[in-house]
Amino acid sequence: MSRLLLLSAIAVVVYLLIKSYRKNEPRQDETIAEDMVRCAHCGVHLPKGESIQADGHFFCSAEHRDAHGK
Repeated sequence: MSRLLLLSAIAVVVYLLIKSYRKNEPRQDETIAEDMVRCAHCGVHLPKGESIQADGHFFCSAEHRDAHGK
């Protein structure tokens, strides 16, 4: 009976060690948040990296960039 308790205790300790190790390692699937900007023509919000910038304004497409100010 004491062997069973000892093996159970060892199993719990190993489980907790593995769990704490996995908690501390960085995840590869985490995405980095990016600033959102608003299209000056239609008002849609999109990530800054996907936008087109011209004359200090952000646009969602080249068509809206060309149509802005006409």
